[in-house]
Amino acid sequence: MQSYRVRPGEQVRLSAHDPDSTDGFDGKKKKALAATRELTTRLERLQELLYADHRRSVLIVLQAIDAGGKDGTIRHVFEGVNPQGVRVARFGRPTPEESAHDFLWRVHRQTPEKGEITIFNRSHYEEVLVVRVEKLAPRSTWLRHYRQINDFERSLTEEGTLILKFFLHISFDEQRKRLEARLRDRTKYWKFSSADLPERKRWPAYQRAFEEMLEKTSTPYAPWYVIPANRKWFRNLSVSRILVEALDGLQLKWPPLPADFRSTVVP
Repeated sequence: MQSYRVRPGEQVRLSAHDPDSTDGFDGKKKKALAATRELTTRLERLQELLYADHRRSVLIVLQAIDAGGKDGTIRHVFEGVNPQGVRVARFGRPTPEESAHDFLWRVHRQTPEKGEITIFNRSHYEEVLVVRVEKLAPRSTWLRHYRQINDFERSLTEEGTLILKFFLHISFDEQRKRLEARLRDRTKYWKFSSADLPERKRWPAYQRAFEEMLEKTSTPYAPWYVIPANRKWFRNLSVSRILVEALDGLQLKWPPLPADFRSTVVP
């Protein structure tokens, strides 16, 4: 999984990353699904341990082009995990109150508490993506945001938050298939937006914005991972594996029984 990690300062060209890759699981979808189920079981226990240990927190950032699979990743990776310990935060168009503050004000309020996993479905990175591509602010503004984001994330990690950032990489053709599927399935009509088609025309601009985002904000303390996401089952496996390995690395511990309770007898 380290091959998907963007090294600090690395030049990123998404065209060099195959969104169809299954990294050795070609023709082995059943094996990958079984591995994902095992990882889900481990994640469930690690999430409980994170909450009990209550010294660290976890922030997961998901970014992707429209129809990239953010909702599906959340649904499948965290299937079976105690919902009391996991929270999803979404960031839409800023409200008047939010616009009256710095762009990170509303984001900081959604960061995880000790013992909690918080997932950003879209995030503060919209300020260097949508804002850039749709020219909602001058270039000098979104260029400044790269540094401010890195400083913000460094501050979080120094206070005990593990940050993992996943860019779900799909192809232009795969996005078309997924958007067409929304128009054919009545249970997915609600997912289709009038903005989806105009956004398709901005694909090259978004790809360059994603590349620069990855280059400028993948740090040792808050790394980006470029996840091949055309195959949903492999996407779920990859994110699960990276997350479980990172949580294992925190060396979390079950709290000891308080001394006051060691001689307690339950009647």
